[in-house]
Amino acid sequence: MQKDRRSNGRRLAAGALAALGLLGAAGTAPAHAESAPEVYVALGDSMASGPLIPDITGLLACGRSTHNYGHELAKTLGVDEYRDVTCSGAKSQHMTEPQKLSLAGVPAGEVPPQLDAVRADTTLVTLTVGGNDAGLVGVAQDCVQLDPRGARCQDEYTEDGVDTVAQRIEEFGPKLGAVLDGIAERAPQARVVVTAYGDYVKPGGCYPAVPVLPSDADWLQGGVNHLNEVIGEQSAAHGARYVDLFTPSRGHDACAAPKEKWVEGFVPTDLAAPLHPNRRGEGNYARIINEQLPTAR
Repeated sequence: MQKDRRSNGRRLAAGALAALGLLGAAGTAPAHAESAPEVYVALGDSMASGPLIPDITGLLACGRSTHNYGHELAKTLGVDEYRDVTCSGAKSQHMTEPQKLSLAGVPAGEVPPQLDAVRADTTLVTLTVGGNDAGLVGVAQDCVQLDPRGARCQDEYTEDGVDTVAQRIEEFGPKLGAVLDGIAERAPQARVVVTAYGDYVKPGGCYPAVPVLPSDADWLQGGVNHLNEVIGEQSAAHGARYVDLFTPSRGHDACAAPKEKWVEGFVPTDLAAPLHPNRRGEGNYARIINEQLPTAR
């Protein structure tokens, strides 16, 4: 009888220990799996590529700088892989079609569609596009007026009472939407950020430092603002985060003092392409984007 009680006691103790073991296993948090690598792809045109800002990386005709906002953002985030396929002259069509390049009018080959860089492993995408669809840089160059009493440039872009630049901007909207859908299809888990364009010239301009008439200065910046509105609308409609770069860049336009400006005028005072962001601008764009990055798609 004593022996049976001892045997029963051993069996009960063993059962209790086994139960405790099971409870311990159930209550222990599983080891954390390694997080997926952060793979960042930068898409877009010359505002994103940073032409003539030292140092140049990649194809010369694309004008990519090691200090464009994508590179600066990638360094801040410490991403595992960074793919920069931004390229000067890129339009929305070059997200899905090859882009033919040229330097000073001389053919310089072509680059693949930018969306080729967006794959299932992509976790972050930034996009700046639309300025070339609207032809804004070319329009601004056409608006240079050395005679302060000369004719308004905007009249040349009005046909039968229709602002043809505004018309091109509206036509760009669905194209951007298609690009954003393409990104989502290729990288459904990626955070997608679409940027605005910044402030290029203050109200009324600063003739002759920026040699466009005051009314044309307002019209040109109005075109940029219109483009930003379209970009914001399409971003919201297609599940992307829109980052406003215009508001925080006010006062840092081409009319500002050299140490304050984020974009250059027709005659740059810093190492950057005319009518494009300088290194200061690209760095600040990276900071602003980083502050507004979504935590998840």
